[in-house]
Amino acid sequence: MIGMLEGKVAAVRAGFAIISASGVGYKVFATRELLLKLRPDQEASLWTHLAVREAILDLYGFSTEEELKVFELLLIVSGIGPKSALAILDIASVETLKSAISAGNATYLTKVSGIGRKTAEKIVLELREKVGASQEGTAASLHGDEEALEAMRALGYTQAEARDALRNVPSEIEKSSERLREALRLLGSHKK
Repeated sequence: MIGMLEGKVAAVRAGFAIISASGVGYKVFATRELLLKLRPDQEASLWTHLAVREAILDLYGFSTEEELKVFELLLIVSGIGPKSALAILDIASVETLKSAISAGNATYLTKVSGIGRKTAEKIVLELREKVGASQEGTAASLHGDEEALEAMRALGYTQAEARDALRNVPSEIEKSSERLREALRLLGSHKK
């Protein structure tokens, strides 16, 4: 199995990157956030998961070991495959996802394309004890994210833009109005 991959970024495409290591180019599927960090011709070090299905070998890469652990936890839920697990990791930070699951907030998980109410409830039921107790600050910021996300969508931002901005707002900022203000500030600084 391939547990970690270090090499030069050969290319970054929608949904994956090619990492060149020892003369071999590995196609590594990753979250939008990680793909935005990778730059061609720069070195990268990724934690990886090799998904084996019939005649297909897919490699999934993560910035941290914690992201990899949450990805692998999601895979134990029946009905969740690697692509769905990656999409779930794409909606929020690992801390926020763990908080949503431990708090029993299945609605937060339904924001992922392809994850319905029953599947989200199954994730919460099967993983609630495995992800640990939610931290109070993270739980409060999770509620703030839901309200801020709706407000940003009403302002015309896409769900992806809104989630990316909210992902970068520190969890110490808990009130939805403050989280919204900070996310909008971050979006404004990127457009300059």
